[in-house]
Amino acid sequence: MTENASPLVSVVMPVYNGEKYVAEAIQSILGQTLSDFEFIILDDGSQDRSAAIIRSYAARDDRIRCVMLGKNTGEASARNRGMEVARGEFVTGMDCDDVSLPERLQKQVDFLQAYPEIGAVGTGALMTDENLTAYHAYGLSEEHARIAYDLLLGPCVVGTTDMMRLKIVRACGGYDESMTRSPDIELVSRLVARTRLANLTENLYLYRQHDAQLRSAPQSLKVWDELMGRLLFQLWGEAPQTSLDRFAQVRRREKINWQQRRLAKRDIKQLIEAMIAAEWISETDRPDLIARMNKQLEWTSPRVWQMFCHWRRRRFGARKQT
Repeated sequence: MTENASPLVSVVMPVYNGEKYVAEAIQSILGQTLSDFEFIILDDGSQDRSAAIIRSYAARDDRIRCVMLGKNTGEASARNRGMEVARGEFVTGMDCDDVSLPERLQKQVDFLQAYPEIGAVGTGALMTDENLTAYHAYGLSEEHARIAYDLLLGPCVVGTTDMMRLKIVRACGGYDESMTRSPDIELVSRLVARTRLANLTENLYLYRQHDAQLRSAPQSLKVWDELMGRLLFQLWGEAPQTSLDRFAQVRRREKINWQQRRLAKRDIKQLIEAMIAAEWISETDRPDLIARMNKQLEWTSPRVWQMFCHWRRRRFGARKQT
């Protein structure tokens, strides 16, 4: 990238008291196979050595742009500050305790350039322990309709990995600064109504779990419930807690009784119809999502019923879902 030329990609990474892992996060971006990027690192009022570590890397690589915020403003606010100064055609995130694998940015850019109708693309990710030993892979949908459906009923995106067209993010108003947790998922919930979304299923990101994250888990669950309620209200004009509870049970594959499964089926069908009416998805997506619903409801059934369904499919073949 020549001096004063606009980069292809802007990577935005807020940092707050991240001295333990931030060097590894920075190195993972600087080591990308795609080199045409700017790396906007925002120190969000850290009280440890984070700022010094950031400055030391910036002194060695002119793709890094340091923004020192002075006081802690919160993740969403810091990301918005990064968006304000971003110059790339595409913008994506990075967390200061995670690792991006070397081909992540190149593969996302290649996808967005090949499919101009797609406004944002995420990647698969591996959940790891503190030492980056992987123990779980996120099972993400590739297609827009399933991602929209999974906002309420399954893992939809690893939000930090989303690479977005910068003009679309700005048109959406950026991140909601009232969200104390998961502002990236909240942004996805607004993007889904404005553009088409996709995921690369290849695991190109390491999502590190450590003590600080585990301590904040109860707060994250509370914020998640709030976001799900907001989403349902947007689609239905109301957000009954009983429906939200059933969606959560289906999402977690909890065993529920026949009556609750019947009510969950009613709610999910209503959700699909509302997404079609809101033009989040199209009429042609309905059969696939109904099939997905039936499979999820099967997971909530007793083990004996699941075995019978599996036997029936093998014996008679998959039947048309209604």
